[in-house]
Amino acid sequence: MVEGGVVIIGERSGLSYTRIRPEWAADLADLEHASYPTANRSDLYDEESLRLLALDFPEGCFAGFDGDLLVAMGLGVRTPFDLDCPQHTIGDIVPSDHSGSGHHSDGEWYYGTGISTRPEYRRRGIGSELYILRKQVCRDLNLRGIVAGGVIPGYADHKGAMSADAYIAEVRAGRLYDPTLSFQLRNGFEAPCALAGYIEDPAVDDYAALIVWHNPDHRAAGGSAA
Repeated sequence: MVEGGVVIIGERSGLSYTRIRPEWAADLADLEHASYPTANRSDLYDEESLRLLALDFPEGCFAGFDGDLLVAMGLGVRTPFDLDCPQHTIGDIVPSDHSGSGHHSDGEWYYGTGISTRPEYRRRGIGSELYILRKQVCRDLNLRGIVAGGVIPGYADHKGAMSADAYIAEVRAGRLYDPTLSFQLRNGFEAPCALAGYIEDPAVDDYAALIVWHNPDHRAAGGSAA
């Protein structure tokens, strides 16, 4: 960790959060791969695309340290996004050939491309702390909000009985619990629909949930509240 580079100290986790740096690319890639061991590597960042991300959008990407140990990260890019045409895959946001970071400097939305945490550090409030940082980025840069494809691991147990959209509706209503989506809903996100073919994950038939957080402080051109 770089001395003097701390953005916040996690209130619950005690981690020191700082913006990512290009020289950490290999360690960041190792952390992501360890967090998602069954994921297709083409759906994850590699070392070079993480180096590019750290150069393109360091103000929107954070690493969490326990002393000198990298234990968590929250990554994202600015992107244009049309909520009226929401269907997309992660490869539409971050090039699957790792030719770039996927960042658009004039994008009006923050797209959350991934949160990774060492398994032994989970359930310590790190996800909520990373969302606090992401929401502050939206306020600082006057972005419309956060969008992402949220994984729905609980759907694996229900896919034989209902569609992904029906499952998401049941989680929204509180009649079903999903380890990831329920957490995101508690953090102020909406989950309007399923995303088909979002990421290669046979356990959930490649589905994810579209999650959206609207920045209440966003001001449209001309200075009026959005």
